[in-house]
Amino acid sequence: MIDVNEPARPEHPGHITGRSGPDNATPEARQTSGTEQPCTVAPHPRGSRLRRTLLAALVTVSVAVPVSGAARSSAVPAPVPAASAASVPLRAATPAVLAARYAASGGAIRAAERTASGGGHRWRAAMLRAMADPARRFLFFDGRDGGRAAEVFGDLTGAERIAVLVPGSDTDLDKYGYLRGGSLRLLHKLGGGSAVIAWLGYRTPGTVSLAALTSGRAEEAAPDLRTFIRELSAAQPAARISLLCHSYGSVVCARAASGLDVADIVLYGSAGVGVDDVAALRTRATVWAGRGTADWIRDVPHAWLRLPFVTVGFGADPVSPEFGARVFAAGVGGHSDYLKGGSVALENIARIVSGQAPSEAGRGA
Repeated sequence: MIDVNEPARPEHPGHITGRSGPDNATPEARQTSGTEQPCTVAPHPRGSRLRRTLLAALVTVSVAVPVSGAARSSAVPAPVPAASAASVPLRAATPAVLAARYAASGGAIRAAERTASGGGHRWRAAMLRAMADPARRFLFFDGRDGGRAAEVFGDLTGAERIAVLVPGSDTDLDKYGYLRGGSLRLLHKLGGGSAVIAWLGYRTPGTVSLAALTSGRAEEAAPDLRTFIRELSAAQPAARISLLCHSYGSVVCARAASGLDVADIVLYGSAGVGVDDVAALRTRATVWAGRGTADWIRDVPHAWLRLPFVTVGFGADPVSPEFGARVFAAGVGGHSDYLKGGSVALENIARIVSGQAPSEAGRGA
């Protein structure tokens, strides 16, 4: 039995979704646990020199500092998923269609587990065995290059409200338990008539990497997220859909935002999304932003640094008045605590997904 109120594990300094590699936790414990055009506007003059200096320092660190730990998750081999019902567009969320997709994805997970086990990748194999549990439901799965998956929590066929979680840096199959745990806690908070989808649909950057400071991975991910949300909207036209975007996931959501039929876009733990303000997202959705008072992301400079072949940084602070989002209280939590059981952030995110006004208690950024 999974305890959906399990406390969040201590976060690695500078780590988006938890510890950076396998540790003493068991696989079972770990399992519970935009615009179309990139913005190239220079930072505002006020404090720009300090911000650019800090941003340059971040670039230096991200390039020069190696990430220690286990072998890269992307290095674990996996088979190409077989063409199946999981590749058919989700035109209707009927029990028969969903059952076919869940079964096809389960087969892909089991095939990936056999490959990982045969190659001696015991940690990944253990993760995949847990994911292959018949009680779990995946809309798609691909074990290659760190992994892609979309897991459904709750009853999608009868859902009146659907939350789609888009995770940030360093989220892959080996650390998937953190995303799963947050999804379960949110579902528990939302109650009946709700579904939560954990959308690990892109190649996330490493936290300590230049990729985490640029929009390249987000631009790669945006078309797939846009397609997924449009299919979901077509399948469940009466459901209220909210897009929940954590950290680097907020950059992905910003790149996909234009034209998406969603009620809310919720940015939390975000260093910026690459635009000056909400209007530049070109979305009819209500855009929300929240940040915990103990979140280290608040110290990331809100600026752009133009290099010869890339622009580094994401500009405006999403919780600033100038950005124009509706700011919600996120309490005193850290970067990995937004969906922690009993947190102010979890309470308010659930209220937003349900179409209610968030509470003012615990406001701080």
